[in-house]
Amino acid sequence: MTATALPSERTGTAARSRPGALGKVKKIFFPVAPTYLFMIIPAIVLFTFFIIYPAIQGMFWSFTNYVGYGTWHFVGLANYKAAFADPTIRDSYGFTLLFAVVACILTNAVAMAVALALNAKIKWRAGFRTVFFMPLVLSGLVVSYIFSFIIGNSVPIIATAIHFAPLESDILANQHTAWLGIVFVASWVAIPGAIIIFLAGLVSIQPEVYEAASIDGASTWKQFQRMTFPLLFPFFVINTILTFKNFLNVYDICVGLTNGGPGTATTSVAQTIFSGFFTGDYAYQMANAVIFFFITLLFAIFQLGVIRRRGGSL
Repeated sequence: MTATALPSERTGTAARSRPGALGKVKKIFFPVAPTYLFMIIPAIVLFTFFIIYPAIQGMFWSFTNYVGYGTWHFVGLANYKAAFADPTIRDSYGFTLLFAVVACILTNAVAMAVALALNAKIKWRAGFRTVFFMPLVLSGLVVSYIFSFIIGNSVPIIATAIHFAPLESDILANQHTAWLGIVFVASWVAIPGAIIIFLAGLVSIQPEVYEAASIDGASTWKQFQRMTFPLLFPFFVINTILTFKNFLNVYDICVGLTNGGPGTATTSVAQTIFSGFFTGDYAYQMANAVIFFFITLLFAIFQLGVIRRRGGSL
């Protein structure tokens, strides 16, 4: 025999199950337990004081004639107008964009090829992975100094011995070829990180997919074209966004290899901004930094738009 709840008991149970106004407010502002929110307070405080506050302060100084110390006055958009008309700044943007596009393409193409090779069933696979990941733990500035010696001294000697004319002289000393050396070194540093992401994507693909394709008679190229790359596309997108953003902010590689030379042929935007802080152009280069931020933001929005049109997701 089952017991029947009294009307008063049913009413009390229903009242307890319906959240009140205080419960709704708590759910909106505290969707998780307050303990978790307290745990992220240190991160929020650090991000605010070291990222958000300096960014707002820098944007404020960009509308002044501040040189880093002393008095200052508002100058409106004068710094921005001068930056758009400055050929040195325009050249730094041209070099940075060209470098970022070429290095991004090279990095992702090589990283995907190496990831496919390292994911295959080969002997000493773990050892090869260790070798390819070693550049990831080295400082970009240290790598640049090492490659500066190799490209400027060792490579010309070897090229002269084998009579390979294009490399018989130091390419970093030529304003037309110096950027190629920077692309090579920057890609060498960035490839291991991209390989890790591609390997994570390859591991997530089930072996049954390739078994079914083999039974259907699909060639290796068809399997890559119709299955591997579409399944790797989200990881390819992540790599593209990360590498392109990092290459736009290139600084240490340029300083270590050419220090922006010959002349200003390989001076990046980040190097232009940073050097201006010590030459009395604080507010002027801060305006340049704001322009650079919005250009980077536009590229990010464009990349995300392409992803959505292709039906991809991050």
